[in-house]
Amino acid sequence: MPALSSMSRRSFLQGVILAGAMSAMTFRPLRAATTEAVAGRAQQAPPFPRAPLAQQPFALLPTGSIKATGWLLRQLQIQADGLGGHLDEFWPIVGPDSGWSGGTGESWEDGPYFLDGLVPLAWQLDSPKLKAKAMRFIDWTLDHPWENGMFGPRGNDDWWPRMVMLKVLTQYHELTGDSRVMPLMTRYFHHQLQALPGRPLRDWGRMRWQDELISVLWLYQRTDDQALLELAHLLKQQGYDWQGMFARFPFTQKTDAEALRKQAGASDAFMQDLGLQVHGVNIAQALKASPAWSVASGSASDREAIHHQLKMLDTYHGLPNGMFSADEHLAGRSPSQGTELCTVVETMFSLEVALAITGDAALGDRLERIAFNALPAALTDDMWAHQYNQQANQVECSLHREPWTTDGPESNLFGLEPNFRCCTANFHQGWPKFANSLWMATADHGLAAMSYAPCTVTTAVRAVRVVVEQVSDYPFRQAVSITLKPERAVAFPLRLRMPAWSQGTRISVNGKSVRTTAGFTTIERIWAPGDTVEIVFDAAVKVERGHNGALSFSRGALVYALPIKENWVILRKRGPTNDWQVYPASRWNIGIKPDAAITASEHPVGEKPFAGATPAVQLAMQGRYVPAWKASEGSADVVPAKPEPSADEDVQSIALVPYAGAKLRITAFPALG
Repeated sequence: MPALSSMSRRSFLQGVILAGAMSAMTFRPLRAATTEAVAGRAQQAPPFPRAPLAQQPFALLPTGSIKATGWLLRQLQIQADGLGGHLDEFWPIVGPDSGWSGGTGESWEDGPYFLDGLVPLAWQLDSPKLKAKAMRFIDWTLDHPWENGMFGPRGNDDWWPRMVMLKVLTQYHELTGDSRVMPLMTRYFHHQLQALPGRPLRDWGRMRWQDELISVLWLYQRTDDQALLELAHLLKQQGYDWQGMFARFPFTQKTDAEALRKQAGASDAFMQDLGLQVHGVNIAQALKASPAWSVASGSASDREAIHHQLKMLDTYHGLPNGMFSADEHLAGRSPSQGTELCTVVETMFSLEVALAITGDAALGDRLERIAFNALPAALTDDMWAHQYNQQANQVECSLHREPWTTDGPESNLFGLEPNFRCCTANFHQGWPKFANSLWMATADHGLAAMSYAPCTVTTAVRAVRVVVEQVSDYPFRQAVSITLKPERAVAFPLRLRMPAWSQGTRISVNGKSVRTTAGFTTIERIWAPGDTVEIVFDAAVKVERGHNGALSFSRGALVYALPIKENWVILRKRGPTNDWQVYPASRWNIGIKPDAAITASEHPVGEKPFAGATPAVQLAMQGRYVPAWKASEGSADVVPAKPEPSADEDVQSIALVPYAGAKLRITAFPALG
């Protein structure tokens, strides 16, 4: 037998060690992935952390437990009929030559990004076509592990894209119970535990370590493999200290590339690290870091740190749509600065994770504000084109370099892959994961409504199969009807998130009023088949102050904007879609008095729920033109702090529509008077 090289000898020894660990490990029984088994898994209660992990108030139900209905189902179908369901047919990045399906093409993050939304979308819609698309990648990944425990394309060994693929595999396992998933994850994590001391996390992986942490904890709760806790601590040790950065938050102004270079001095490494700290997507993903780590640390300060982090972002970079500016890097509070679509969907996912761990209802308020405003605003109504950057005050989408901090001139075009391709693959996770987080299990063996949208939940509560049907046109309407259908009468707590903006919420059970409490209202009773819970929120119009005292308007979970008449012009054709520039065809420089009279009117919710042509709600008010407020380089100038209204023109009657429906819009208005 020929002598082994040092590399192959090391791989051989690692394989022997891993084989012993695998043989000694006890996996919980897995059932075959039949239709009946899949349905059974969707009806299971999720595992909660056990010692030495810290307890948490809520847990996400297994993927597949919640099925969208009503307008949310239509939104998911629009995604499947658009880029979400067809991208692999004409975009070579995730096409047949993808490295994540055995080809020689793109082998980094785009394949896993695409799957991170395609998998939950395919099973939400129970679409054989979409499932087959997903399985091309998943089967190859599961069937072609490396000899040393790594997995994925052999063209790179970067830890970062595998962090995304691990999230894909956890969702896929919850949906199917595929017996290949947990052994592959275990082998990989054991390999990584041995390899990280010599090949530590770097750049993107170092900044996004928390995305792997949630997969490590997911597997630990199902295998009790103690090595996974050791890996969790090693990830934390090598990962970037986001909690420490926010504790001394230094980024209080729009990112200035030249200032960063001066601060970095001669150190390219420091400059790179500094750029990653202010990178919007990194920060969005980092919002889950402290809560996720608190499950391992047990620290209350870790669990609560997200609130300070959000406060810092709101104070120095907050925008009316619930997001923070980041185009590509933190950009201040001017509503003409942008936010990357990847940042939107990653913030949503971080909030979904953090809401379960912290139990803080305020995170649900923010999640809804982003989901119902910032997410659909960055996509055309048919979801065949998207923006890289969206602006709250967006008066033109055209080829300009300003006002972006570091992005290019295509940043706010609607198209296939404007500016950079990451969002083309990554935006697909937004709606499906939001649907999967609408309801959660409670630590005291109950159920909780975390966000409100039409859906049906199928799960187990105290060993009893329970179906929950939620019917509503929320957020376009303020009434929610919930019908519980347990197989037999069963006692458990039902928790309902109370949005902070609703001060007069009314709840009744079978017609009898229930007292509400801030945060979550808990209803503890024996639930019988057919019991109904009715909720009516009090959604008054709220006037909010922003940069330079600018006024923005919300009603419930929806933010409102002045629509600007749009002229769409094709820049280039991109297969079945196009890259679009959008030019204004009406005036937009309106100022409004803070005490302006406002009237709300409701209209039918259309087949495309957020379509600007058929707004489901409108706010009528009056304003006056501010002639000195103009646009430069295709963007509205900073909102004037002391606007001078036109002396030659009368008061104008205007109608605001839901933010997402106006692709050209003004959301933050100069405050007159």
